[in-house]
Amino acid sequence: MNKMTQCEKIVKYMKEAGGITARDAMYLGCMRLASRIHDLKKMGYVISSEMIKVKNMDGSETYVAHYKIESEPEGSES
Repeated sequence: MNKMTQCEKIVKYMKEAGGITARDAMYLGCMRLASRIHDLKKMGYVISSEMIKVKNMDGSETYVAHYKIESEPEGSES
């Protein structure tokens, strides 16, 4: 069985969903999204981030980072 790495899961999710937040990453089993984003940038991915407003469980609002892929390393699969 071929097991995907966290970085592979995150790239796949961002391609399918158009971006990812830390909450999304938790469902993929990743508790340190910023670290994985750093890893992906070191691999050659160009990833942008913007702060978006989300609701907390109690209904209050807060801002979280939303990351998306702007470009992939040369030679990577699209």
